[in-house]
Amino acid sequence: MDQLDQLFRPFFNLNQHEQPTPKPDPEFDRQWRPVAWSEDNKHLMLRKLKDFQPGTAEVHELKILLHGPIGAGKSSLINSINTVLQGYNAAGALADSSAGQSQSFTLKLKFHKLKKAGPGTFYPFVFADIMGLEPEESNGVQTEDMIQILQGRIKDGYTFNPVKPIDKGDPKYISNPSLKDKVHCLVSVLPADRISLISHNVIKKMRAVREKARDLGIPQVVVMSMVDKACPLVKENLRKIYTSKKIKEKMEECSHKLGVPMNCIFPVLNYHEQVTNDTDMDLLILMAMTDIIRFASHYVEDQVYNVNDYVENQVYRE
Repeated sequence: MDQLDQLFRPFFNLNQHEQPTPKPDPEFDRQWRPVAWSEDNKHLMLRKLKDFQPGTAEVHELKILLHGPIGAGKSSLINSINTVLQGYNAAGALADSSAGQSQSFTLKLKFHKLKKAGPGTFYPFVFADIMGLEPEESNGVQTEDMIQILQGRIKDGYTFNPVKPIDKGDPKYISNPSLKDKVHCLVSVLPADRISLISHNVIKKMRAVREKARDLGIPQVVVMSMVDKACPLVKENLRKIYTSKKIKEKMEECSHKLGVPMNCIFPVLNYHEQVTNDTDMDLLILMAMTDIIRFASHYVEDQVYNVNDYVENQVYRE
């Protein structure tokens, strides 16, 4: 018995000294994208948006198109932006809060204007909300319809037909769109908690629209919603959004799937339970908004000045 004890004792001692493998740290040491979490910074960004005016006479309001899978939070994002700008709970875009949506709640093309403080005054940018994308070709918004919207060929109020794109004879079809009719920035909205689960067909449709936007020179941004569902750390404290390894991992996945660079991807938390403004939520939305408006404004100016340069060169040659 003593011999057996001596034989197996090293193995017993080895097990006794084994330490459990430590869990990997879910956080970086510091914010990898700096954010000044303060009321002063929030008011500074708000003031810039309130004072913003397009730099050209040809376009009085910038048009931003939101697209993405059903249930990604497109309508909720518009409401959240409106809530930030108004300073109170604002819900101009109807949104469906039911979990596991199987059909798009938005059925028509709707350009949402956002009110300013004065009566009858609006911000010089509008958000186009459309039907959500679905894997099947006969469900959700048609890819061709989204491309037509990019080109400014579909009027506000058009009812989407999931089976076929708009016909050129439709009263909502614009034959000769001008720059003011066109989309000036494309925003892809993806849910952080379900990025890995989005079907290949939906991503394929989004990439097709993105590639057309690229060909047209239209700037593109990704807004990553539902960050609280993707990371418990962020759900507990939103200020950890840029120290969370999980959120950065999800952003990198967005970048890989759609081909959009990281500096054009913005994680946000939409308003869905809160009825009063939260500074941290507002700041993240304002960061996304600031770049969206800046990109759209630069695009419009480039289009106008390039056309003017072309006309001047033609006149000079004649």
